[in-house]
Amino acid sequence: MQKTAQAILNALDCPDGELSILLVDDQQIEKLNNKYLHRKGPTNVIAFPMRNGKFSNITPHLLGDIVLSAETAHKESKVAGITIDKRLDQLLVHGILHLFGYDHEGSQNDSLLMEIKSNELLDLIE
Repeated sequence: MQKTAQAILNALDCPDGELSILLVDDQQIEKLNNKYLHRKGPTNVIAFPMRNGKFSNITPHLLGDIVLSAETAHKESKVAGITIDKRLDQLLVHGILHLFGYDHEGSQNDSLLMEIKSNELLDLIE
């Protein structure tokens, strides 16, 4: 996963970017989802960007944290008929794009831009 993350960062012209990746189960991500996003239930990935806000210029290479639910990723991979590794790669790309400010909930255009960039990155790392 570290090599994949580095390849994604290189492709985004941020080879020195720093991020943390945490793999958890559904119970753990559900707690985070509720506490920080005020949403009920587990989700597959949550990103906590650190490049925005009042003090973001102090450590510009610190991108943020990505939390992935291995349990949800496993369920989703079975439904999609893909390997768990492929699903985790998809979720990692998704999380990293959130750290770079991409959003799929704001507008249909934003969602399309994120999907296009996601597909570009996934093609690159496959």
